Amino acid sequence: EVHLVESGGGLVQPGGSLRLSCAASEFTFSSYAMSWVRQAPGKGVEWVSGITQGGGITRYIDSVKGRFTISRDNANNTLYLQMNSLKPEDTAVYYCARVRGTLATYDYRGQGTQVTVSS
Repeated sequence: EVHLVESGGGLVQPGGSLRLSCAASEFTFSSYAMSWVRQAPGKGVEWVSGITQGGGITRYIDSVKGRFTISRDNANNTLYLQMNSLKPEDTAVYYCARVRGTLATYDYRGQGTQVTVSS
């Protein structure tokens, strides 16, 4: 069964940075595009960013463009999300997801890691 484990979340002040990681196993990681999605308190799941199998194409939701960077290490089956200039509205549980179809659709996601941006 597909296994995705996120880490790297935490409490950070506005303007700060965090780097999320997602360790993937039980499937051929390099064969799949991957995405990050998030869910803020009381809101639905929101797609944040996606990356193609080889990492050559990346996409972002407008609200994080220029602040977040998605990347992947296919040799180590790991997905990353570097988050800079964090804002309180970035507070959410962040999930990595295996893409199925477009970058905004997925078939599996992990258990998530909490990111809280607050002073």
